[in-house]
Amino acid sequence: MGWPLRMFQEEGLYFVTSRCFQGRLLLRPSTEVNEVVGGVLARTVQQSAGSVRLHAFTFASNHFHLLVWARGDSLASFMQYLRSNLSKKVGRLVDWSGSFWERRYSAEPVLDDTALVGRLRYVLAHGVKEGLVEKSAEWPGLTCLPQLLGPARRLFHWFNWTKRWSKRGSEGMEGVQGRFAEQWAEPVELEVVPLPCWKGLGEEERQRAVQSLLEEVEAEARSRNKPVLGVRTVRAQHPHTRPEHLKRSPRPLGHASTRQALRELREQYRTFVAVFREAAARWTRGDFFASFPRFSFPPRVVPSRFARVL
Repeated sequence: MGWPLRMFQEEGLYFVTSRCFQGRLLLRPSTEVNEVVGGVLARTVQQSAGSVRLHAFTFASNHFHLLVWARGDSLASFMQYLRSNLSKKVGRLVDWSGSFWERRYSAEPVLDDTALVGRLRYVLAHGVKEGLVEKSAEWPGLTCLPQLLGPARRLFHWFNWTKRWSKRGSEGMEGVQGRFAEQWAEPVELEVVPLPCWKGLGEEERQRAVQSLLEEVEAEARSRNKPVLGVRTVRAQHPHTRPEHLKRSPRPLGHASTRQALRELREQYRTFVAVFREAAARWTRGDFFASFPRFSFPPRVVPSRFARVL
C-alpha cells in the first residue's frame, strides 16, 4: 500500500511531525545533541532562502514537531535536507548506523488562526502532557520556548563535514570528536518568526499570549495529579531504547477550527487525487503532455512504451 499523495498549496502553514525508527529515543536530549540539532535546523532554514519560515518547534526524545509556513513544494526539499542531516549527525553522536526515521514525515495544513494557536499550544505542551516534566521550561530538549519568551534569534553551530572531508588525511580527523571538532563548527543563527495572526501584537503582548498557553498546559497537567519522570531520568535514558508502547493515532488531513473548513479541504484533496491519478495513467502510457496538479511529484516509473525497449 502506497503513501497518500501530498498536496501542497501556493503558500500555507503546516504542522510537521517526524518520528524516529521504532520510536527509539535517538533524539534523547543532551548538550551535544541539542547543539547539533539546533545547528542543522538553523542551516536548513538558511538554505531555504525564505521559501520556508519557522514559527515553532520542539524535539522530543523520539520525534519532533515543526510549525512552518512554506511556499509551494519547498517544504519537500526542506524536510529532505533536515532529516538527512539529522540522521547523519545525530546518528553519529548516539552511535546509530541503521534507519533513523520510522517513515516519511507528515505535513498537515493549518487552515485558520484558531487552529494555528492550538498547534502552538500542542508544541509547548510537549514534555508536560507526557508526564516527563512539570513545566514546559524544564524540558531538556531543544524547543522554541526560549525564543518565544525572549530574543527571536539564537546562535548554534553547524558542523561543516564538507570542509572536514576536504582536509581528510590530516591528523585528528578520525572518530566522533574529529567530526565535531571546533575547527568544523560554523556559527549559524536560528530565527523563530511570530505567528501570522500575532504579527499585529507587540513583543510583550506575544510573550503574554505564550505565557497564557503555558499556564493552561501546566494547569491541565497538574489536574491529573500524576508523578513526573523528571529531567535527570530523561537524560539518563539510553538513545537506543525502544519504548514498549507507542502512542499511535491516524494523522488528520488538516487542522481547522470548523468542520466546514475540513470538509472543503477534503473535497479539494479528492479532486487533487483524481487529477493526479488520471495524469499518472496517461504518463505511464507515454503521454508526456499529461498535466499533473501544481506542486505535485510525477511517479518515478518508466513509461510502458519505453519499458519494452529497456
